[in-house]
Amino acid sequence: MSGWDEGAVFYSDQAQFPRGGGDPDQGSITRHTALRKFKEFLRGFHGQKGDFPYRESLVHNPDHLTVAMEDLDDFDTVLSDKIRKLPADYLPLFEAAAAEVLASLRLKVATEGGEMEEPAVGEVQIFLSSKESSTSMRSIGSESMSRLVKIAGITIAASRVKAKATYVTLMCKNCKTLKTVPCRPGLGGAIVPRSCDHVPQAGEEPCPLDPWIVAPDKSKYVDLQTLKLQENPEDVPTGELPRNMLLSVDRHHVQTIAPGTRLTVIGIYSVFQSSAVQKGGVGVKQAYIRVVGLEQTSGANSNGPSNFTLDEELEFKEFAQRPDAYAKLCSLIAPSIYGHVDVKKALACLLFGGSRKRLPDGVRLRGDVHVLLLGDPSTAKSQFLKFVEKTAPVAVYTSGKGSSAAGLTASVIRDSSSREFYLEGGAMVLADGGVVCIDEFDKMRPEDRVAIHEAMEQQTISIAKAGITTVLNSRTSVLAAANPPSGRYDDLKSTQDNIDLQTTILSRFDLIFIVKDVRMYEQDKKIASHIIKVHASGATTTKSTDVAEGENWLKRYIEYCRVTCEPRLSEKAAEFLQHKYVEIRQRMRQQAHDTGKPSAIPITVRQFEAIIRLSESLAKMRLASVATEEHVKEAFRLFEVSTMDAARSGINEHLNLSPEMANEIKQAETQIKRRMGIGTRISERRLIDDLTRMGLNESIVRRALLIMHQREEVEYKREHRVIVRKA
Repeated sequence: MSGWDEGAVFYSDQAQFPRGGGDPDQGSITRHTALRKFKEFLRGFHGQKGDFPYRESLVHNPDHLTVAMEDLDDFDTVLSDKIRKLPADYLPLFEAAAAEVLASLRLKVATEGGEMEEPAVGEVQIFLSSKESSTSMRSIGSESMSRLVKIAGITIAASRVKAKATYVTLMCKNCKTLKTVPCRPGLGGAIVPRSCDHVPQAGEEPCPLDPWIVAPDKSKYVDLQTLKLQENPEDVPTGELPRNMLLSVDRHHVQTIAPGTRLTVIGIYSVFQSSAVQKGGVGVKQAYIRVVGLEQTSGANSNGPSNFTLDEELEFKEFAQRPDAYAKLCSLIAPSIYGHVDVKKALACLLFGGSRKRLPDGVRLRGDVHVLLLGDPSTAKSQFLKFVEKTAPVAVYTSGKGSSAAGLTASVIRDSSSREFYLEGGAMVLADGGVVCIDEFDKMRPEDRVAIHEAMEQQTISIAKAGITTVLNSRTSVLAAANPPSGRYDDLKSTQDNIDLQTTILSRFDLIFIVKDVRMYEQDKKIASHIIKVHASGATTTKSTDVAEGENWLKRYIEYCRVTCEPRLSEKAAEFLQHKYVEIRQRMRQQAHDTGKPSAIPITVRQFEAIIRLSESLAKMRLASVATEEHVKEAFRLFEVSTMDAARSGINEHLNLSPEMANEIKQAETQIKRRMGIGTRISERRLIDDLTRMGLNESIVRRALLIMHQREEVEYKREHRVIVRKA
């Protein structure tokens, strides 16, 4: 006779769970049995160490409990299958079981009268976690409705916290009868009955239809927040727009997520009636996911080093011990581009990155390396950017002309349905933990360029718009490519004229490379043969998978090094670094004294920190825990061939001028002033042709024009094609 009263008829809370006591088709497990099994699971599940993890967790954290689906599978497969297929029915049972188990685990408390009674226990929220691989947002369809799904993405918006009723108390207008109606969880509402249950007495007026009014102060509420989850940038197919999914989080998950955070979410795929969809008819609903478990992922890796197999880890450690590991890694960077060895080494440093540090007073020091490539067209700058975008575990590619300040940092948007403001993260927020590639950096408007100052050094983005004041993380490396103002790098001009960027933004770049298109017979011959080889073998390489495997291996190796290795400087290396930095500052001071002008690229404490970061990233490539003197020397060499070389490049009118040349330049200036009256404009080409016909050297005329431009006697217009004489 056991189990004669287990039917759903005797269950008191039927309105919340409309289905009966288990589906007859899918194994006869009733609600009563499920509740009992859930209690057994929480009380008696043994962990790997022989302890009782869920019992202990409940005692320490009485508000919420995280349950691994794998543990539930081991305990009872039927139960875990029910949770996966009918989560809306069985999760409330699980939470009720957790509350009962918690009450039984607690000691009785003494009342004022001295009697012992059971302690009051609140609700327990169950969080689910799973090690299954997440599915794509694009593959979730109607067949997943009301089932558990697991998706990964990046949060782009978070709404304000709202109060959501769990039980609504209704009052009849006529007879003042109170009735409590349960609300559907998530974004669902309550089903309000049409008529009142009150039986009118003799002479009493019967209650009309729809007599109920809501009594808000007598209803029960929980916190609710909606998030917008977007596909990870690396998962979006080429040419497609990223998809969004609405998430609903409640109770203890509220206000734990900021825009820009990467998430892996387990939730129930549900629908609600949106006001925007009503025109399409009653049958059309908007989908959302009611979150029952979420996990923040650091960067692109979900569970840290556990993502890598033992074979992979052994292979990576073996590779790191090779003496030629550094050279091999640099050869894997953009193999289709000929030459530019030092640029490739710098990009390797950017991909691996230095070590982030948090000081005792809360100050964070960035570990990301920023690189600027400046120079002539057709020197493969954009190809480098595209390669880094493809290889970095997390990357966002954007062009300077089409990017605004809000698009790079974050924008405040008003929701069309609720009319409230919410934050939407831009490129720098989406690439948190990765690389932002900005092409055509010089074409950006100056006010937009200023917006990324804070993101580059402090690694945060502060927002104070429309009543929203917040700080978002943007721990990204920046790789930018730019052209000089005249399109090509002009050796006749000084560095200030060639690099038309503010000192404030230049000092934030760790390495600045000037990439020139040098016309040399031997080199041109080699480049031409390399390009012919690339084009000739292009048809065959598409069929072979070696290249793709190499890229994939490099991506995994970078990911592994970034997760497992955080190198620090050794004492010898630190001492060597200190002497070198003081020496460079002394040299730059001497140069400024000799020429009477400060350097176009400043050498400041930021550059000193840049060398430390480069040394750490070079050590990280070898999976070394300490950066040695060798690493510091290589970092200095890279710094010398890039930033220091850029600071010395170009001519200066006070340098290397013999008396004869100075006299010739003066003559050319006199002729230019005679040829051009104040306020007149003339084509540069025509002016140079006229003066060369008079017997002057073209390079002398160009230098004279440059010196006059620096003295602001002439002005260039129309991309340096027209010269205007100023007063």
